[in-house]
Amino acid sequence: MNKFSIYQYLLILIVLVVGSIYALPNLYQTQPSIQVAYTDSAKSADQALLNELENILKKNAEDDMQNDPSYIDADEATKEIMVKENAYDEIFLRENKIVIKFSDVETQLSSKTILQKNLLDKVIIALFLEPSTPSWLKKIGANPVKLGLDLSGGVHFLLEVDIDTLQNDRLEGLLDSYRKSFRDEKIKVDNSYVKDFALYFKFSDKSSYNKALKKYTEESQSISGLQYVITERPSANEIKLEYSDIALREIRDYAVTQNLYTLRKRVNELGVSEPIVQRQGKDRIVIELPGVQDPTAAKKIIGKTANLEWRLEATSRTSPLRKEEFNFKENEFRSAFLEKAVIITGDVVSGAQSGVDENNQPQVSIDLNLDGGRAMQKATSGNIGRRLGVLFVEQKTKSELVTNSQGESVIEQTTYIEKNIISLATVQAVLGTRFRITGLSSQTEASELALLLRAGALAAPMKFVEERTVGPSLGKENVELGMKSIVIGFALVVLFMTFYYRVFGIVANISLIWNLILITGVMSLLGASLTLPGMAGIVLTVGMAVDANVLIFSRIREELKDKDPQTAIRDGFARAFVTIFDANVTTLIAALILYLIGTGPVKGFAITLSVGIVTSMFTAIMCTRGMVNLVYGNRNIRTLKI
Repeated sequence: MNKFSIYQYLLILIVLVVGSIYALPNLYQTQPSIQVAYTDSAKSADQALLNELENILKKNAEDDMQNDPSYIDADEATKEIMVKENAYDEIFLRENKIVIKFSDVETQLSSKTILQKNLLDKVIIALFLEPSTPSWLKKIGANPVKLGLDLSGGVHFLLEVDIDTLQNDRLEGLLDSYRKSFRDEKIKVDNSYVKDFALYFKFSDKSSYNKALKKYTEESQSISGLQYVITERPSANEIKLEYSDIALREIRDYAVTQNLYTLRKRVNELGVSEPIVQRQGKDRIVIELPGVQDPTAAKKIIGKTANLEWRLEATSRTSPLRKEEFNFKENEFRSAFLEKAVIITGDVVSGAQSGVDENNQPQVSIDLNLDGGRAMQKATSGNIGRRLGVLFVEQKTKSELVTNSQGESVIEQTTYIEKNIISLATVQAVLGTRFRITGLSSQTEASELALLLRAGALAAPMKFVEERTVGPSLGKENVELGMKSIVIGFALVVLFMTFYYRVFGIVANISLIWNLILITGVMSLLGASLTLPGMAGIVLTVGMAVDANVLIFSRIREELKDKDPQTAIRDGFARAFVTIFDANVTTLIAALILYLIGTGPVKGFAITLSVGIVTSMFTAIMCTRGMVNLVYGNRNIRTLKI
């Protein structure tokens, strides 16, 4: 009467086996490690870099052991082994970076400091925890559950928006705009320039001065208030123009808001689960990436302040004040003069895909929005035959080893803007909203540029104020207490179910264990991060799973009053199903709403709870029923103790 078909048992077996396999990586410990990659994204880590890192770490370990008696008395072969053991556990090349494993966190941190002081800007160095999952599990996508920042940490970046550079760029654009406007309106200008975040114009006569002053005053008016602070010098026919506090606040808010949007898109490109990207103060942005396994790639993409500028090549008749000289990115000994006037920037790019051209060279196909297409069409329609340059604009950091006031060697960082030509091609036809960029040095560079353009250009350059790998924010003791509470709660539930429901209680406990294994397996498969609120979701799931079994067993007890044991078991499971389904579906709806409107830890709780509801439904209804059928299904029982 109470029997499952072979297919039902096969389904249960497959789900449990698959869940167990994907939960298995969580049994393997992680190891403190360092990832090292070249700062230049066009270069991949190679054996030469590996040898250099190895020599630096070995020399440092050898210096530390000079006062160790066991090292001093050892022969050369033993010394070499001792140095290697104290320098690192393992070093190897993987894809485009080098991974170095260490035995403890202290060695990991000290080694990072040593490498930074020796290599400075040559490489990017990032701390992370290297999982020791066997390769056969990795091949099928089985990885350990990522722990959130509040449990095992992750990557933390604090970035500051460079408002000064943005303000200066805006003034340069305004200067060019007014020059054209004054030329069209026959306003005579003797000199114009940008200095100390102000725009200066000297006019040829009083009439031109008055016309310009009227124009400035009219254009300064806006809905939000005066945009410019105008300083008049009638005696010298000079006008000084500065952004007002209102305008500066608008510029800052726009830059931070746009950069927030762009960084969120870049984080999404990385595929990080439950990231935190939020504003801090007036001009700073915090990024937290829990459970990140590749922090070097994260820093490359998030910290990249790359943008593009399209400019026409200057001609022999172009004024020296209206042109600039730039080196080519792939050849610093080759240069060209481009006009200062920028046609479009990466802000107007709506789509970008990397690929190869007809000569099998890397390229990026560009799609512009409507405004960008119009600007490009206007600029190229009258300049067929001239060359159009594409500038790669990037803010870089220069590191120097200096001695502070205490006499200690520290790394001091300064930022600067670097602009290089990546393409200079002849305009053969009027360009519109779609064209391509060639002249890139590698496919890696093309892919990274396309990703940055897809995610959007930063409205203003940014610099890293703080960068670190975060440890458990709640402290190791609190994490251990949290785990202990789960174990104690689970143990008490197991004891109660065994004592109160006997054989059925033991069956329910086995289902409960499988439920926890399936939750772990599903979260590993999804790549979700487990946070402390997520642990609370697991505790709640344990309660939900037990509740389902209690409903079933209580219903069987009721049915036993009027029916034989086999019928009572069948009807007990069937009639309790509706109640269990209703309760779990309503909880699942609430969890989905939490996920949609929540952020960070709230999403972590919602994900864990949602996964737990689905797995508890399966284990309470299918697994428990299957085990009960195996115990009682083929027996002729007269009484049933439950």
